[in-house]
Amino acid sequence: QVQLVESGGGLVQAGGSLRLSCAASGRTFSSFGMGWFRQGPGKEREFVAAISGSGGWTYVPNSVKGRFTISRDNAKNTVYLQMSSLKPEDTAVYYCAASRKTIYRYSVKDDYDYWGQGTQVTVSS
Repeated sequence: QVQLVESGGGLVQAGGSLRLSCAASGRTFSSFGMGWFRQGPGKEREFVAAISGSGGWTYVPNSVKGRFTISRDNAKNTVYLQMSSLKPEDTAVYYCAASRKTIYRYSVKDDYDYWGQGTQVTVSS
């Protein structure tokens, strides 16, 4: 079992930056692929970033490429999402997720096994 706790959300002006953190419990954190998703008001949960267990591979979709960066520190059992040049349309609840599968579809929320409770990010114009 893995418990995930996100932090770092808040209110920021357009053009600003935030760094989200996701702290995981357990001693096998490096074996989990990690992802970040977001869900805006009235919208479906949307994939925004993924990272392999070692951190050697990362992926962000074109919608956030150049603005969002995912990283992890396995010694601290933590994954990060650095967000810059934020836009009002980035407003959402941001969730981190962990997959215990060896092979999984990193952008598909159903392939993740554990989820945090989410942290609100609000970008004002």
